Amino acid sequence: MASVREYAASSEFDILGGPLGPVEIGASGIRSILQNVRTILATIQGSVPLDRTFGIDDSMLDTPEPVAQTKMTGAVIAAVERWEPRVKVVRVTWVRLDNSETADGRLVPRVRVRLNA
Repeated sequence: MASVREYAASSEFDILGGPLGPVEIGASGIRSILQNVRTILATIQGSVPLDRTFGIDDSMLDTPEPVAQTKMTGAVIAAVERWEPRVKVVRVTWVRLDNSETADGRLVPRVRVRLNA
């Protein structure tokens, strides 16, 4: 993770979706915002027991890839801007993760967000 000094130099950040990874307990400021966005990207809608609407709608996963990417892009933007109002989504691109052990070729979103003033 970047240092606080590196964060202060920019108002836009790229966040890669996929598994959540380590959570920084007590994160604050920009670190907290970026961690929240990572949490949103890693959560499938319906998987949080007390809030089934939290996360990304994955209902289009079995559609053809170009259609799924387009629909998932809309779902990512909607979820991030709903659940983390301190950011605006600037761009969503898709990255193919080719795991050498499983060769599953998963696509994950890379989301660029801008901090709201």
